[in-house]
Amino acid sequence: MKTRLISSIISLILVFQTAAITAETFQSTKQRVNVLELYTSEGCSSCPPADRWLSRFKNDDRLWKEIIPVAFHVDYWNYIGWEDRFSSAAYSNRQRRYASSKGLRTVYTPGFLLNGNEWRSFFGPRKLSLDNGAGAGVLTAEVNDQNIHVSYQHRQAHDYIINIAVLGFDLATEINAGENRGRTLTHDFTVLGFSTQRMTITDTGHETSTVLPSRSVPAPRMAVAVWISLPGDQTPLQATGGWLEGNTDIKKARY
Repeated sequence: MKTRLISSIISLILVFQTAAITAETFQSTKQRVNVLELYTSEGCSSCPPADRWLSRFKNDDRLWKEIIPVAFHVDYWNYIGWEDRFSSAAYSNRQRRYASSKGLRTVYTPGFLLNGNEWRSFFGPRKLSLDNGAGAGVLTAEVNDQNIHVSYQHRQAHDYIINIAVLGFDLATEINAGENRGRTLTHDFTVLGFSTQRMTITDTGHETSTVLPSRSVPAPRMAVAVWISLPGDQTPLQATGGWLEGNTDIKKARY
């Protein structure tokens, strides 16, 4: 039994490490692409409805063109009985920085931010008021296997930070403890890896080249989300992203 388990883990690691990503280019128009951030946890009994609602964006015609959802799993509920495998202290701290900079009273799950501002309509009519204004600049992300090159053309010559998130889809976890004990939770738009980097000013705008952030767990389907923010301010200003093809880590990411 132990030998079979070790063999399965080794096979999973090998598949995970050798999964290739087809070269893809994602580009926004000058119209703003909205970023909807969900802060969630597998240890929170109130979170599964928010997770399921976010999954509906997979079939939304506005996906990638007008709105990009991302789900950050926080770690501050891990102590109550279930350790969320997608959680990170870095994601909890990101939510805390929002709370501090936006004057929010506390952090909580499920918690939504639309373009960096608290969005509480999930608990009511769930109406999204998207900012589709022009003049947000053109953001381009070129992915080639594990490498990514990002360029940004905008009329304002600020310093910019590029945010890169690798998202996992069709994920499922069987919960054996905590508030969701006995349930199987499904996830999409889950942040599996996240990194930020200051962009370089060039003659044509801003650009940077780096590698995709390391993924915490494998996923049967993945996408990348890229957005611009200012130093010291996490608010997304422009975004782009899309599906990463040829990258299936495993047939079914179920634990």
